[in-house]
Amino acid sequence: MNLKYLSKFTFLFLFMVVMSCKTEKGKENKKEVLVLPKRPNIIFMMSDDHAYQAISAYSNHLIETPNIDRIAHEGIKFTNACVSNSICAPSRATILTGKHCHIHGKVDNVFPFDESQITFPQLMQQAGYQTAMFGKLHFGNNPKGIDEFKILPGQGQYYNPDFNTNEGTITVEGYVTDIIMDMTIDWLENRRQADKPFMLFSMQKAPHREWLPAPRHFKEYTKKTFVEPLTLFDDYEGRGTAAKTAEMNLLEHMNWAGDSKVYPEVMKKLGLKDTSGWDLEAFEREVGRMKKDQRAVWDSIYGPVIEDFKAKYPEMSEKELMRWRYQRYMQDYLGCIASVDENVGRLLDYLDETKLAENTVVIYTSDQGFYLGEHGWFDKRFVYDESFKTPLLIKWPNVIQPGITNTEMVQNLDFAQTILEIAGIDAPSDMQGESLLPLLLGNDEEWTREAVYYHYYEYPGIHMVKRHYAIITQEYKLAHFYYDVDEWELYDRKKDTQEMKNVIDDPAYANVVVELKEQLQGLRDQYGDSSELDQEILRKYIEAMNNPDAETVPLH
Repeated sequence: MNLKYLSKFTFLFLFMVVMSCKTEKGKENKKEVLVLPKRPNIIFMMSDDHAYQAISAYSNHLIETPNIDRIAHEGIKFTNACVSNSICAPSRATILTGKHCHIHGKVDNVFPFDESQITFPQLMQQAGYQTAMFGKLHFGNNPKGIDEFKILPGQGQYYNPDFNTNEGTITVEGYVTDIIMDMTIDWLENRRQADKPFMLFSMQKAPHREWLPAPRHFKEYTKKTFVEPLTLFDDYEGRGTAAKTAEMNLLEHMNWAGDSKVYPEVMKKLGLKDTSGWDLEAFEREVGRMKKDQRAVWDSIYGPVIEDFKAKYPEMSEKELMRWRYQRYMQDYLGCIASVDENVGRLLDYLDETKLAENTVVIYTSDQGFYLGEHGWFDKRFVYDESFKTPLLIKWPNVIQPGITNTEMVQNLDFAQTILEIAGIDAPSDMQGESLLPLLLGNDEEWTREAVYYHYYEYPGIHMVKRHYAIITQEYKLAHFYYDVDEWELYDRKKDTQEMKNVIDDPAYANVVVELKEQLQGLRDQYGDSSELDQEILRKYIEAMNNPDAETVPLH
């Protein structure tokens, strides 16, 4: 159903409509069809680097997330939701504009966002929605189209974080995940205007690196042991140069202090090097920000963990070190997610208790996926599934049928147009996504997309994931890695779910390669991307990397 013909400013409700159809025997059969309420409230919750593997609605092999799962149980779960570029700031810019990165300008964490771009919150504000944003935006200090905001500068801090607000910078004592939800609920309780619908963003920093859980969770999670991924010791045989040269390995590239929480003095004692050049700075920036009482609690738990490691380290093999680092990673990463899940529950409970839930769309997602030890990796960036796919759960009481699972290829590119259509607002013609509304209503036959387009740009740079663009369908993934290589990779997503074997040269897939290359070029044409533009962006990137005054956002 298309809502665009509805007036933007009237509160109109459409009710159940009785439709008639004929059965095979010619008898009339009455069928009830639900038509949508006008101008619902919309809450957009997004966490940073929240892997779909760490939501129990997708898989409970690592953690239970009962509150996030409530959104799936009461609404729809997308299992092929994905991003157009798996890196934080570009993904967020795509969500706000409904455009690919080469259009809005934020192709990576070096290029600035094109401030002339229209964002969907601006359109909602103009149409009479009250708008607010709390948490992490990651780029820019003054979000467009937002009435009230409290946003973390850059990556923000886990403990005692600073916030940029409409009225200046503030510092709030406590744990960031709790604070962001405090701000969210406080706005709903005290500054929401009852005579207006609202568009509310609650954007968590967690579980972004360096993964500092709240005390209530690190006390618990440092004692847990987690199942290892089957590909933890992947040797990348059967993959291309990009996988073999990326710098994302848990043992070789993860920081000892900032990431694994090995105290700097212990690093020195054991001869462990700061190979990144910012490891010790990261530890001091995060753990060093704690108040005296907070640090005392931290040391009481992490001190013994690291002392135990110090005693065992001299006799540990490389495999034992890899396993230790994986467990330390999961303990902190999943401990951060435990706080996210609790706070999602706080918000859902508030909506239920105040009856706001009845006309409020709730969306939960992440800015991209993340590696949780699969292929021996952490971080994201690749078009491979753990990085490329993202959680997407949406509930809308009395509209979305509870408990639906959808497998269509949907993308963060679609969020802007979806939210605008839900609100009955015309989307600009230059937005490049497709509204998910038909899928939310169960009208899958109205969905026209069979493939999505992906493009990653930030190379050479942190983690050294090579530039590549790709086409992805439910069955296949074809990627072209370029710049200092010229390599193609093809994965059969049905037969090779862990993407272990590149079949680009397998004769059995020759016709698939031809068809997908043709479709990929069609997508590049459709979205205004090209080899010439690739080279122009690359040239400007190299210039910016060589210019110490270039506008950037923090990379880590």
